[in-house]
Amino acid sequence: MATKLLAPRTGEGVEELTVTNWLKAVGDHVDEMESVVEIETDKVVTEYPSPVAGTLLRIDVPIGSIVKVGDSMGIIGEAGESLDNLDANQPQTESKTEPSKAQSTETKIEEKPKVAQASGKKSDFLSPLVRKMLAEHKLDAANISGTGLGGRITKQDVEAYLKNPQPPSSKMPQIQPTPSQSHPAPAVVGATISADMPGTLIPHTPTRRQIAAHMVNSVATSPSVLTVMEVDMSRVLAHRKANKAKFAQDGVNLTLTAYFTFAITQAIADHRIVNASWTDEGIFTYNDVNLGMAVAMGSGGLIVPVIHQAQNLSLKGMAAKINDLADRARNKKLKPEEVRGGTFTLTNHGTGGSLFAMPIINQPQLGILGTGTMQKRAVVITDENGNDSIAIRPMVYLSYVFDHRAIDGESGDNFLMSVKKILENWE
Repeated sequence: MATKLLAPRTGEGVEELTVTNWLKAVGDHVDEMESVVEIETDKVVTEYPSPVAGTLLRIDVPIGSIVKVGDSMGIIGEAGESLDNLDANQPQTESKTEPSKAQSTETKIEEKPKVAQASGKKSDFLSPLVRKMLAEHKLDAANISGTGLGGRITKQDVEAYLKNPQPPSSKMPQIQPTPSQSHPAPAVVGATISADMPGTLIPHTPTRRQIAAHMVNSVATSPSVLTVMEVDMSRVLAHRKANKAKFAQDGVNLTLTAYFTFAITQAIADHRIVNASWTDEGIFTYNDVNLGMAVAMGSGGLIVPVIHQAQNLSLKGMAAKINDLADRARNKKLKPEEVRGGTFTLTNHGTGGSLFAMPIINQPQLGILGTGTMQKRAVVITDENGNDSIAIRPMVYLSYVFDHRAIDGESGDNFLMSVKKILENWE
């Protein structure tokens, strides 16, 4: 019997996906759990495996098109099989298999949920195998931390819990910006080009449209303020020079980004208001520092992988995490959950020679910090006796943009000053 390839729910709140590439053509044989199509959500491209073996009989969603969760992307069946009565005779099912070859290959097929009624509970995202294991061992899904796509519980999670039963770590609630009914989110309005104007039209990619929508929404949502300070990086560079080879022996590339992220995380501990989101009821401050770092993707725009619970990492742990996320981001190997849940963002606009900038806040966060290019400059140095001298120092501008609804100028400056002091007094 023919089986529809239904667009999977890759995470809570995700209602649409983009088909970026078909790995099989109509008429090609497909093995069970063999990747058949690439889908994109949150600028992360993942491979979707077929839940059954057969022949790709039809492609319903062409490359570059958007599909709603639960809708058919294509049909797998027997060669020559008639599809005339498919919609009338076959119950629609939605595959819950994590769309990645590198992840678990257990088949996860469930009845198609009604999107409007989805509750977002863990029990809504369990495969038949996991449900069976939970029933056999009389376990509550709420007590098990999921490591699968979108926090989904996998077979391995259940087995790990059976070996070491413990309550799940608390997770930060997902607070999404919701434009008020009287002030809906602004549309991304394009220019009107005269028909007789010479030029070339470069079609928008799904990623570019997504970036445009996010940027327009952020500017319309947050009254942003920019504050800039310069930092003497002498001690940071001395520490890096003394430790870079040692870190490399452990396979870790000690970059300046690790120092910036570590300093930001340490400063947030004393300025929790910057690690927060604005809600109608109040300002929600997060317990964890989930630090996003912008990674340039060339003509593909940029992506912001998230270092979750960055406050628990040492400098070496931070550097290793940055190496891993940045490498997989550039090779399109990130998982959707690795670009979600950020509470603060760092962007290094200095890689292109920029001294300082005014980055746009990544909603629903309250701030973003940009680092400029490092330059040797002549600065005035005052010693402990009050004597001034001119010295050459490696200097960097830090540009901090914050949401003035929640953060006042003094609070913003105090946070940035803390980052500056941590970097300048590195030991």
